[in-house]
Amino acid sequence: MKGFNPSFGPETARNYDNQPRGDEDETVRFLARFGADALELAIGTGRVALPLREAGVAVDGIELSPDMVARMREKPGGADIDVTMGDMSTVGTGRTYSSVYLVYNTITNLLTQDDQVRCFENAARHLAPGGVFVVECGLPSWAARARNQFVDVEWMELDRVGLDVNRYDPVTQVLDENHVEISADGIRFGPIRQRLTYPSEFDLMARIAGLRLRERWGGWQDEPFAADSTRHVSVYEKAA
Repeated sequence: MKGFNPSFGPETARNYDNQPRGDEDETVRFLARFGADALELAIGTGRVALPLREAGVAVDGIELSPDMVARMREKPGGADIDVTMGDMSTVGTGRTYSSVYLVYNTITNLLTQDDQVRCFENAARHLAPGGVFVVECGLPSWAARARNQFVDVEWMELDRVGLDVNRYDPVTQVLDENHVEISADGIRFGPIRQRLTYPSEFDLMARIAGLRLRERWGGWQDEPFAADSTRHVSVYEKAA
């Protein structure tokens, strides 16, 4: 995507919580089962970290965007979370944890296989004995689209239309996506780039990092992972 800037700047941070996914409570309940402390990679505005902390888990974070962290600091309890600034695939906190987690497709923001492998390796370095790395990610379906490009209607109202414009490169596995809102106030763009990865490739990345798959679910409520699943929640542990 020509001219794409991957930073999560002030506007993104300001609007990030305006459209919650709706499964934050289920996410927190799932993650809380894995121990007393956790590290969130790409902690963002604290949408998961803050309620997880309220559930009794001590949470640290790693985050690249100072604007996202600033937004978290404005929330109750946000100033109390220790955040290390930097790239989640390389930066360390100097501590180990019962769990490390990376949710909401965020691993796809790393645009090469090498970077995604480094992320697995970094997560493994932060695991205490018996700890787990939890990854949640959607399942790619774009390769089946004609010419690897498509436009979906996200919403349609009398004075407002939302379009999801996509182009997928099957060689690099990179999806260029732009959420376009057309209204009486003008046109607004929400571009993003992602490297799409299937669970089997994640499993190989885990093996490289010295991890192995413990369990895999189709969602945060322990739904079975099946052919009709739209995402996976994968739990990795250190290999023997």
